[in-house]
Amino acid sequence: MMTPAERGMALAEEPDGPRGKGLYYVRTLGCQMNVHDSERIAGVLEAQGYRPASLEQARALDLDLLVLNTCAVRENASKRMYGTIGKWARLKQANPQAQIAVGGCMAQKDRERIARRAPWVDAVFGTKNIGDLPGLLDRARGQHRPQVQVSDRLSAFPADLPAVRGSKSSAWVAISVGCNNTCTFCIVPQVRGRERDRPLGDVLAEVERCVAAGAKEVTLLGQNVNSYGYSMGQRDAFSRLLRACGGVEGLERVRFTSPHPAAFTDEVIAAMAETPNVMHQLHMPLQSGSDRILRAMRRSYRSERFLSILDKVRRAMPDAQISTDVIVGFPGESEEDFQATMDLMGRARFSSAFIFEYSPRPGTPAAAMEQVPKPVVQERFDRLLALQERITQGNLDSFVGRRAEVMIAQRQGRRDGMTHRVTGRERGGVLVHVGVPEGQPVPEVGDLVACTITGAGKHYLTADPDPSQGQAYALSH
Repeated sequence: MMTPAERGMALAEEPDGPRGKGLYYVRTLGCQMNVHDSERIAGVLEAQGYRPASLEQARALDLDLLVLNTCAVRENASKRMYGTIGKWARLKQANPQAQIAVGGCMAQKDRERIARRAPWVDAVFGTKNIGDLPGLLDRARGQHRPQVQVSDRLSAFPADLPAVRGSKSSAWVAISVGCNNTCTFCIVPQVRGRERDRPLGDVLAEVERCVAAGAKEVTLLGQNVNSYGYSMGQRDAFSRLLRACGGVEGLERVRFTSPHPAAFTDEVIAAMAETPNVMHQLHMPLQSGSDRILRAMRRSYRSERFLSILDKVRRAMPDAQISTDVIVGFPGESEEDFQATMDLMGRARFSSAFIFEYSPRPGTPAAAMEQVPKPVVQERFDRLLALQERITQGNLDSFVGRRAEVMIAQRQGRRDGMTHRVTGRERGGVLVHVGVPEGQPVPEVGDLVACTITGAGKHYLTADPDPSQGQAYALSH
C-alpha cells in the first residue's frame, strides 16, 4: 500500500491513472431513496474523475474519499452517523490528504452541528446538493476547512444527475421527491421538503434508458409514491404511469414503494391487477391499528379504511404479498391501543412487517408528547413481533410445493457458496435460494427461473427441485 505522501504525488501526477482523481467509497444509511441518492453521488463523482474503490480497498481503508449518506428517521440512525464518522477520523490521521463527506437527511437537518462535532469532515451537503459535492471537496482541499452547502429548495431533480447503478438487472427510478403530509413522528418533510413530481414522460424516458442498459426490473420510488401527480393536478397519474410501464418492451417487473393509504385508489389496484409486468407486491405502512393513535399521528385514514384496501387488493390479486410498517409505543399509546394493533395485525395477515419501537426525533410534534416507558415499549414490541413471526412463517410455508418465478439477483449469497445455490426474488418479493439440479444450466444475474419451492426458512424460501420427481426447473434469459 502507498504511503500518504506517495498517494498524494500519484494523484497529482497521474489524474487519469488507476486512482483517477481519487478512490471513493459511499456508505448508505436508511431507506431506498437514500440508496438511489447514493447511486447519484457515485455518478457525480465518477463524472469528475473519481474511481470506485474495490471491496478489498474499502475494507483496508485504502481510500482517498469516504462519503456517508445519512438517515434522520430514527434515533439510532443519528448515533450510527456519528459513530461512523468518528471511526473514519482514523483514516485522516493515517492519511491527512484523504477527505470525508457527509450528505443525506442528517446533513440537511444538522448541517452546522456536524461541522462543529466532527471538524475532520471536509464537506457537508444536503439532499438537494448532490451535484455540488465535487466542488465542495475541491474548495475544502484548497481552503483547508470544512465546506457546508445545504439548500432548502430543490432546483433540479436528482434524476438529472448521472448515476452509477448498484445493479445491472434492477434499477431504482425516483418519480417524486419530498412529502406533503404532516405526520407528528416524521422528520422527512423537514429534510426532503414538499412533494414535487417529475413529468410522466421524463419518468418513462428514464425507465426506458434503464431497460436499454440491461435492467429487467424497475422500482418506482417516492415518499408517498401513489400520490404522484397530485401536485400537478393529475390524481390518476400514478395508475397511468403503472399502465405505461406495461408497454416498455423488455421490462419484466415493475415494483413501487412506498404508497400511502389515503391515496390508494381503486384505479391503482386495477392498474396493478391488469398490467402483467406490475408485481403483486405491496408495502403499505399501517403505523398503528388504533384509530386514536392514528389521529395523534396525523395519519389521514382509520383502521377500517386500511383493511378495506387490503380486501380490495386481495380480491383483485389473490396472490398479493402485502407488507407494512408499524410503530410500537407511540406517545400516549395505552394497552387498549396496542391491543387494537395486535387485533388488526391478526386480521390483516401481512406477509411481513417492519416493526419499530418509537424513538423521538427532535423537531417533531410527537417528541414533545408524553412518552411511553421504555420497558413497556419493549414488552409490546416483543409481543407484536412474536405474532407477526408466526403469520410470516405460515405465509412462507404455504409456498412449499408451488411453482415460483424467481429473478436472480446474485450468483452467490452469504451461504450460497456452501449450498451451491443462487439467490433471487419471486414475483411477490420473497427471497428465494435456488439450487441448480445436476446437468442444468446455472442462471446469471437477471435471468428468470421457474422452479418448485421445496422449503421455507425463517425469512426466505428454498428451491432445490428434482426434475426426476416432476419438480420444475426452467431457465429463461
